[in-house]
Amino acid sequence: MHLRYQFRVYPTLGQQVALAKAFGCARVVFNDALRARQEAFEIGERISDAELSKRLTEAKKTPERAWLAETSSVVLQQALADLNAAYRNFFQSIAGKRKGVKVALPKFRSRKDNRQSIRFTRNSKFVVTASGKLRLPKVGDVPVRWSRELPSEPSSVTVIKDAAGRYFASFVVQADDVPLPPSDSEVGVDLGLATFAVLSDGKTIASPRFLRRAERKLRKVQKALSRKEKGSANRAKARLKVAKVHARLADTRRDWAHKHSTRIIRDNQAVFVEDLNVSALARTRLAKSIRDASWGMFIRMLEEKSRRYGRTFGAVDRFFPSTRMCSACGAIGEKKPLHVRSWTCVCGAVHDRDLNAAKNILAAGRADNPNDCGVEVRPEPVPAHG
Repeated sequence: MHLRYQFRVYPTLGQQVALAKAFGCARVVFNDALRARQEAFEIGERISDAELSKRLTEAKKTPERAWLAETSSVVLQQALADLNAAYRNFFQSIAGKRKGVKVALPKFRSRKDNRQSIRFTRNSKFVVTASGKLRLPKVGDVPVRWSRELPSEPSSVTVIKDAAGRYFASFVVQADDVPLPPSDSEVGVDLGLATFAVLSDGKTIASPRFLRRAERKLRKVQKALSRKEKGSANRAKARLKVAKVHARLADTRRDWAHKHSTRIIRDNQAVFVEDLNVSALARTRLAKSIRDASWGMFIRMLEEKSRRYGRTFGAVDRFFPSTRMCSACGAIGEKKPLHVRSWTCVCGAVHDRDLNAAKNILAAGRADNPNDCGVEVRPEPVPAHG
């Protein structure tokens, strides 16, 4: 499988200027190609990818675009490839061949975007030197902060500058799946806000609430930003401070999710979660807390790691009554408001709301996923209560 390994890089001032030129050249090529496609569509014609590449070669010979030659040609060709991929995703989306939300038409890139990136492929002959630096064409040897070794030779590298002014190198490598030793335990996970996750075995993961804890510092830097005059150098410095706080917040949340998802996958042979509609829940009055919890990112990590390490992952239907169903007898009760944290079933069983839901998610996940022999595993029948 293909994986991305991302590392922090520290270009010198001269290299930062060269990267800024490359960002700008890639943006101009993307916008020129997009404009050409739009003009061709208006007159009822089609323009091929080869024609766009030919126009790029001719544009380098003109005085208006001669400065495109100062950047690696691979970077410019990859900008065209990004546009072609954007159109391909759009047409597949409207045809119903692409999963996920609908994709809109590509838009023009702005020089004011907080995130800039360029991509080098093997054709550009980028090299990781013996001293551990990343040698990029027409940029130089960029120092890299290596935190781990690459499992194989990278097929491409993307240089990214984020809103906080940090630079990263993202390598695409081929990595083999490494199955973990088999485990006898299976677990259902119920996600929440008061407690981030409750597992069917009784374990809980406390909600970190990273955004809530950083609100005081965010309020301070955002107030300072609002006082600065638009377009001034001081406003640019204040904007950078706000971006750094948000970047640190996002990094902390991502690191926390990686650690807990890895522990769950390592300890359990099968993991089952509820298929939550996070985008819809984020439009409710609890939007701020739901965005801070990042359920979608956590579920995606569980799914990706289970595939890589030979585990079973299942998502239970979002309309499954995991909270209302009794995990002891199977009776389904009435809807329960959020403030109801425990309830008693007609069979006499007393349930904690979240733990009961996690047990029901585990049972439903086992029913929907076959065992090693290919036979569906379903819960044992229980007598219905009147």
